[in-house]
Amino acid sequence: MKRFLIIIALLTLTTPAFAQQQEYSRAIKITFLSWATGSTKVSYEYALPHRQSGEICASLISAGYDKYKNDPLGFTLRYGHKFFLTSEDKGPLCGFYLRPEAIYSRYRYTPEGGGARKLAAMGTLLATAGYQTTFGRFIVDGWFGGGPAVGIPAETGYHHGFQLWKWLGTENDNVAMSFSIRVGYCF
Repeated sequence: MKRFLIIIALLTLTTPAFAQQQEYSRAIKITFLSWATGSTKVSYEYALPHRQSGEICASLISAGYDKYKNDPLGFTLRYGHKFFLTSEDKGPLCGFYLRPEAIYSRYRYTPEGGGARKLAAMGTLLATAGYQTTFGRFIVDGWFGGGPAVGIPAETGYHHGFQLWKWLGTENDNVAMSFSIRVGYCF
């Protein structure tokens, strides 16, 4: 058992130094605190030539805390294509980026006050900006963005991947906003 613990300790200590020499081109990430917003979001990112990457994200709506108490059940799918603006020495998945992103969210929920379950199905095209960096094999990605949205909105305006405009005392079901922090593992 001691040998096993020593090997694990050595790997843990040497992995960050080794990771600085390697350029990991893929990452698995989870959206930080996504469980607390009513869904669990997992993404896969892969590096492409010319300082670009593609990122696919799927989420299961209902795998988390339902803050609106409307018993949602459904899914969200998204794809974003990152264009890195800086040439980071840390690797192909690091730096400031711009990302066009397409998101589709579909779920059924119980409306406020009860009654028959309703369908919420929205799509949006977002323009996002963010920064992503690595610490050894650990990756952190933070971003924000907005864009047009179409579909059948939920009463709350929250679509488990984006929020419809409900700011400054105004509402607009055709404007979506999104921000997030993702953490994960590079390989």
